[in-house]
Amino acid sequence: MSAIARRGICLVLSAPSGAGKTAISEALLASEPRLRRSVSVTTRAPRPGEVNGTHYHFLTPEAFGQAEREGQLLEWARVLQGTHAYGTPRQPVEEALAAGDDLIFDIDWQGYHALRDKLPGDVLGVFILPPDLATLEARLKGRGGDSAVEIARRMATARDEISHWHEFDHVVVNDQLQDAVDAVRAALHAARSATARLVGAPRFVSGFDG
Repeated sequence: MSAIARRGICLVLSAPSGAGKTAISEALLASEPRLRRSVSVTTRAPRPGEVNGTHYHFLTPEAFGQAEREGQLLEWARVLQGTHAYGTPRQPVEEALAAGDDLIFDIDWQGYHALRDKLPGDVLGVFILPPDLATLEARLKGRGGDSAVEIARRMATARDEISHWHEFDHVVVNDQLQDAVDAVRAALHAARSATARLVGAPRFVSGFDG
């Protein structure tokens, strides 16, 4: 732990499906003790094995709507033609940042912009690119279970998401997983030592007087 108290960071990893952001997230969470996953709220029902408060905070549509109206969410989105809603609760994020802990987010470019607007200066955005579209398509097909129509839909969505790469602070090409993990880790470590984040620096430096 640094001798200087610092404010935490919201690390956003965004990428098209199949680019490998989940694998990168898991590797970082396993190796960075001050990094933890942001737990979203959702209106969908828990899937087998999911635990409330660990995987998601499961809310009724009415409770989600109330949280949205009262400004308790930093960002939110409705998916599957509005069937389900997902969002980021404000309070646990602000508490983590104040405590000097970092949170990792798996959200799209729109969520990234919303989060950055609500927490200016606290968000580090990294966009993960595949080495090329052929590799991305091969990864999607390799998962199995998706039809050709679904693969085509995912590829079209990927092209749209990739068009927003330049809106992020860093871009990492995931050709070799370990290299991509190292690149994201380097960006995180650099952000941790940014002067603006070191809220305890004045007190620390004052100890050098005399």
